[in-house]
Amino acid sequence: MGGPPGPQPRIGPMGRAKAGIRRADAWQAEVCRPPAGPYNNRMRHLAAVAALALAACATQTDPPPAVLHQDLHSFARPHEVRSTHLELELTLDFASRVARGSVVHHLDRQDPDAALVLDWDGLVLELVTDQRGEPLTATFGPVDPHLGQSLSVALRPDTTSVRIAYATAADAEAMQWLAPEQTQGGTHPFLFTQGQAILTRTWIPLQDSPAVRTTWQATIHAPAGLVPIMSADQRDWQGSTGRFAMTKPVPSYLIALACGDLTSRALSPRCAVWAEPATIDLAAREFADTEAMLVASERLFGPYRWGRYDV
Repeated sequence: MGGPPGPQPRIGPMGRAKAGIRRADAWQAEVCRPPAGPYNNRMRHLAAVAALALAACATQTDPPPAVLHQDLHSFARPHEVRSTHLELELTLDFASRVARGSVVHHLDRQDPDAALVLDWDGLVLELVTDQRGEPLTATFGPVDPHLGQSLSVALRPDTTSVRIAYATAADAEAMQWLAPEQTQGGTHPFLFTQGQAILTRTWIPLQDSPAVRTTWQATIHAPAGLVPIMSADQRDWQGSTGRFAMTKPVPSYLIALACGDLTSRALSPRCAVWAEPATIDLAAREFADTEAMLVASERLFGPYRWGRYDV
């Protein structure tokens, strides 16, 4: 008689799983093995082709329909009524730190029954009219502490544009009013705007979403001795009044304004730098390579399409 059996080798879970698979494969090969012969070989080939075809049909599905998602940071509904061009006219009041004027929205009415819905934050409404100067009904939505509120303008069947007369608040977040002592020259006040990301609605009532891109034109009336400048590809001045135009559609946060004791220095035929007279020489030296950088970018990405490149 032999002695007691020796210790059995340990088989871990992975080994047991592999052994089970091998036994199952062997059983299936034995039970399901078809008789040999050319007929059965052809049948196996046809069965494989049919299985592949069914698998392809099962995985190829029609793509879901495109859905225009609502911008969670905007009240605007551009899929119903979209603003395509803006006409802005503002008078800057440095003493009160407000801007007063109007903006005209030219409309693309995809839903003829829908209202024009704009973003509004802290502005003061004066009047809403259509292209003939006839009043339109405007209603405000509830105030959101982060987004402001909606301004909905009911449109008539023949309304093609809407003019909103308004004023900004003295504490409008996008408008930075600097006292003379905060400037390099120390003599004149200064203003600049910062609309990114959703602050343009604090100085212009509009569809404040990067999904909405508009062309625009603006007339800015500044106090005597001050120069307004905007992020435009066309501009002209008559005294302290500046007229500007952006001929390419841009999102709202790229509409920018500055006004103060400003002068410019050409860096190339299409590039310039703007600064106070006290710092223009330093600024010109700092940005002297602007044209060279623009040329280098064009070699990589193609011609610069925005006309001017001013800093």
